[in-house]
Amino acid sequence: MRVPLFQLDAFTSRRFSGNPAAVMPLEAFPPEEVMQAVAAENNLSETAFLVREGDDYRLRWFTPAVEVPLCGHGTLASAAVVLERLEPARAVVTFHTASGPLAVRRAGAGYVMDFPVRRTAAVTAPSALIQALGVAPEEVRADASSYLAVFQGETVVRNLVPDLAAIARLDRSGVIVTAPGEGEYDMVSRYFTPARGIPEDPVTGSAHCALAPYWSQRSGKSVLRAHQASRRGGELTCRMRGERVELQGTCVFYLEGHADI
Repeated sequence: MRVPLFQLDAFTSRRFSGNPAAVMPLEAFPPEEVMQAVAAENNLSETAFLVREGDDYRLRWFTPAVEVPLCGHGTLASAAVVLERLEPARAVVTFHTASGPLAVRRAGAGYVMDFPVRRTAAVTAPSALIQALGVAPEEVRADASSYLAVFQGETVVRNLVPDLAAIARLDRSGVIVTAPGEGEYDMVSRYFTPARGIPEDPVTGSAHCALAPYWSQRSGKSVLRAHQASRRGGELTCRMRGERVELQGTCVFYLEGHADI
């Protein structure tokens, strides 16, 4: 079966930065093992598969290793494909996902996504986490899927060289490290999830569903500028809306073609 294939750099306005995602519009979802094999073949942090459903779309995301319940950059890239290539007359698109309906609208040169907030709770720092990071954070929080390790300054976050094998053995699938930003950014972060086949994710929208409420409460700001300090790097704006968070970013198209699956 020959299907369209798009590859975009998300959460950036510059090609070869941000987080690359593959987007594959389909007539119907193939078996899960096929989608997983395609995602492994694409070898990007995320491959998004979308199927038309009435006026909306059904959306699923796969890393090279597993299907995930929420993905920010894959949703942003999918919205760009729908609004710029498949239906350029539209201004808004809704994706139905494992995390509920996610609406995305145009906003200037970019897009605004409406995502659920991920609340974290303070926990005692596990010794295995400290050993994996190599530096003790000033605070550790957690939700069901990730640890959130908070440091005093962004230099620590930028220079961190964690033990990825040790992180993969933790009782959470991911680790977010973060610190207050300097200059134009309110917060900086990095995200490691080797258990999901992604040693370090370049820019992670879903992580900001946890970062935004934390830094909003700590800073008193409802609008925050964020930078994810991976090697590729990327940026986004977060706006708190109660138990929802708006994530705003841009995308750049890199590749357009077809794949045989």
